[in-house]
Amino acid sequence: MFADRAKILIRSGKGGDGHVSFRRELYVPNGGPDGGDGGRGGDVIFEVDEGLNTLQDYRHRRKFAAKDGQPGGKRRCHGGDAEDIVLKVPEGTVVKEAESGKVIADMSGKNRRQIILKGGRGGLGNQHYATSTMQVPKYAQPGQPSRELWVTLELKVIADVGLVGFPNVGKSTLLSRVTNAQPKIANYHFTTLNPNLGVVDLEDSQGFVIADIPGLIEGASEGVGLGHEFLRHIERTKLMIHVVDAAGTEGRDPVEDIYKINAELEAYNPEIAKRPQIIAANKIDAVYQEGEDPIARLKAEFEPKGVKVYPISGVTGEGLSKLLYAVSKELQGMDSTPVVFEQEYFPEEELIYENLPYTVEIEDGVYVVEGPKIEKMLGYTNLDSEKGFAFFQKFLKNTGILDELEKAGIKEGDTVRMYGLQFDYYK
Repeated sequence: MFADRAKILIRSGKGGDGHVSFRRELYVPNGGPDGGDGGRGGDVIFEVDEGLNTLQDYRHRRKFAAKDGQPGGKRRCHGGDAEDIVLKVPEGTVVKEAESGKVIADMSGKNRRQIILKGGRGGLGNQHYATSTMQVPKYAQPGQPSRELWVTLELKVIADVGLVGFPNVGKSTLLSRVTNAQPKIANYHFTTLNPNLGVVDLEDSQGFVIADIPGLIEGASEGVGLGHEFLRHIERTKLMIHVVDAAGTEGRDPVEDIYKINAELEAYNPEIAKRPQIIAANKIDAVYQEGEDPIARLKAEFEPKGVKVYPISGVTGEGLSKLLYAVSKELQGMDSTPVVFEQEYFPEEELIYENLPYTVEIEDGVYVVEGPKIEKMLGYTNLDSEKGFAFFQKFLKNTGILDELEKAGIKEGDTVRMYGLQFDYYK
């Protein structure tokens, strides 16, 4: 079975605990604290693997955990950092928070590798807590805890054009004629059981990628038939070729078929239903000359609405060239930016709402912000990434830290220190 969905539990690594120990050396009568820091817990990272095209690896295994950091040791020995866990996924995989369905990451385009959960930061050893009044600190900081998150993985194929239509209208035959794809073709419903991709190469025009989506039937958006399982694969497409049996070989009316499929698209996602369509009136080799001309009827019905109709035969190849060049021309007039699902859920955001304390103090002209809330934010946020830094700025604003700094008299150009992070303040 084609695996394009999965639900898994991911867990980052716990930070190693700091160590409590004291120097005990010959001829050193007052040995001080020398407990080392704990190591960093492993991150959970998603990475695109060009060799994968399904989510099969996640169908039978549901839990993926990074290693924990090692605790610190004597003589200021730093605990070992844990290895990250890297989860390989095919390009086009969208990672969502399972409960809300909000997007965490879209593994497509330039986004080839993204940290989804950061491991906990290691705790500080007791060497850091020695003061003039506390020369024998018997306390070390515990490592930050691990974090767990249920996520769903959804593969949304990356294609410029989607083939939609009822079963057995000739979508797979069309794909096999115009690309190098080799879909299974037979004269019965639901021959196509999973999306097929093919690349169209045109000599003097821009090529494009076509996705053949398993046939839709009436009620597909409500779970009837197979097509509803794969409607997500047309979410990235910019244009749809609506394939219809112009000859009515199965006794259906081609005009009614188009309206029924469009109604299913509208019910699934109104935004997708608004995307440009081109009608491929297939099986013209089987059209009988007696009675009303189905091509003329299709054109009279849809071309006044701006939807072009191209008569084709997937069997003989008639009309295919004209159809493909029309599709290519249409695509060239569209925005070439790939369809990417923007991040909606930030795993770090829960830190904003946690009721943890922090302090704002001034030491030698430097504004020092410390406390469990700050420690936890810095431990779980990747400030090296653009999104991580954007969250950091949001964190300072939404927690009221910026207001507290302004109340303390901070001015532009003053220095702010948060544990190991130091920066100049500017509005």
